[in-house]
Amino acid sequence: MRKLKNAELDRLNKEEFTQAEKTPLILVLDNIRSLNNIGSVFRSADAFLVEKIYLCGITASPPHKDIHKTALGATETVAWEYRRDTLMLIRELKQTHYCVAVEQTETAVPLNRFYPSPGRKLALVFGNEVKGVAQDVVNECHAALEIPQFGTKHSLNIAVSAGVVVWDLWSKLNDHRDAKEKP
Repeated sequence: MRKLKNAELDRLNKEEFTQAEKTPLILVLDNIRSLNNIGSVFRSADAFLVEKIYLCGITASPPHKDIHKTALGATETVAWEYRRDTLMLIRELKQTHYCVAVEQTETAVPLNRFYPSPGRKLALVFGNEVKGVAQDVVNECHAALEIPQFGTKHSLNIAVSAGVVVWDLWSKLNDHRDAKEKP
């Protein structure tokens, strides 16, 4: 087995990415303090053609060298916007999106049991590294989604959580596509 070179990966260029049909997912970053986490979320969003990222509150926005270090150019492909107030944004998004806090709550649905409705746009809210999604934002969301965990820790890093959730939902939304399998 031979590792593929980047040129063999058949990836989109910037223009093709812009024109490509996007996955009906919006990511809302609620007061993320780590610039590396922000960059990592951009990179995952690029990988799965996420429609847009909203950077809220204390979440830094591009251009910034520490975001760029992990985003590796994804800030130039993925649409993004800064909003000061996460709660006001969620109230606005609720008009057109099913808003889901990725958070541990009393009624959170385990990710493996959550199936997005085709045609319904989702806005996924990811919270601060220490405090999680703000309670007033959780209250405003339609639902909460939880990544099942089985070890001793209570949470995953926000960039890891975003990658896991986006991959899972992309897979469920695109399960009708023919998979490209290599022998």
